[in-house]
Amino acid sequence: MTNGKIELSIIIISYNTYKITKNCLESIFKSLKNNHINYEILVVDNASSDDSLSMLKNIKYNDSNIRIIENKANIGFARANNQAVQLTKGEYILFLNSDTVVINDAINKLFDFYKKNEKTINFLGGKLLNADLTPQPSCGPFYSLPVIFAALFLRGDYWGLTRSSPCRLKEVDWVSGACILTKKSIFEKLGGFDEKIFMYMDEIDFLYRAKKCDFRVFFYPEAKFIHLGSASSGKRTFPILQVYSGFLYFYKKHHGALANKVLKFVLKLKAIIALTVGRITGNKYLDETYEKAYQMVKMA
Repeated sequence: MTNGKIELSIIIISYNTYKITKNCLESIFKSLKNNHINYEILVVDNASSDDSLSMLKNIKYNDSNIRIIENKANIGFARANNQAVQLTKGEYILFLNSDTVVINDAINKLFDFYKKNEKTINFLGGKLLNADLTPQPSCGPFYSLPVIFAALFLRGDYWGLTRSSPCRLKEVDWVSGACILTKKSIFEKLGGFDEKIFMYMDEIDFLYRAKKCDFRVFFYPEAKFIHLGSASSGKRTFPILQVYSGFLYFYKKHHGALANKVLKFVLKLKAIIALTVGRITGNKYLDETYEKAYQMVKMA
C-alpha cells in the first residue's frame, strides 16, 4: 500500500466465523501485498460469541489498514453493511463476504476493470468458485414468477434458468452479494441495502432498485474468489426460511396483489411436496423445515 488518499474500502461482516474470516483477511493481504491500490478494510462484527473479536483485534494490531466495528447484537447483513459504508473513506466500495477467499490478484483485476469502465459499469461482481474450484452460480435474472418456479421445481441452476456462472463478461440483472464492487456515491444514491431484510435477497432487492434507476450490473469472470456459502447460517433450515421470507418481502414491496397470490401458491406447493416427502421417508429435516416454511407463507 502506498501513501495517499484511500481509494478502495473493503467491507466484511463477521458473525461467529472465526476461522473463515481469518482466512478471508489473510487472502486479502496476500492478494494486495504488492498492489497499487490505497485500500482499507472495515470488519463489522455482529456480536460474535466465538473468538472472532480477539482474532480481529490481533490482526488489527499487526495491520493498520483494518478498522473493526463492534456491534452489541447481530443486526443482520444489510444493516451492518450500511453501517460500515457510513464510515468508509474510499470512493469505491467492495462488499466481500467473510466466507470468501481471494484468488491471486482478483481484487486488483476487479478494481482495475471497474475503474477503466465505470462510465458504463456501475456494479461489478467477480466469478465465485466452490471449495473444489468448480464454478458457483452467482449471477442471474431477477426472480420473476417463472424464474422462482424454475428454481423451486426444475433445477433451474442446472439448466441455467435461474443462476449461472458465465465464462465471459456479461451484463446481468444481479450478482451475488458475496462480492460486489461499486462507487460509494451510487450506493448512497440508492439508499443502501434495505434493512428490513435480515439476510438473503439483500442484493436482489438492492440491484432491482438500481436497475429501475438505469444503473448497470456486470459479471466479470477474470476476477476469481472462492465462496464457501452460508458459513454463518448454521443449520440448513435457516437459509431456506430466509429465502422464503425474502421472496415474500420482495414481492410485497415490488409487485402487485395477483403476483403475490401466485407467489404464495407456488411457495406453499413447494413446502407441501417437500413436507410430504419428509414425512413419508422419515426425513426430519424436510419435515421440520418445510412445516415452518408453509406456516410462514400461510401467515404472510
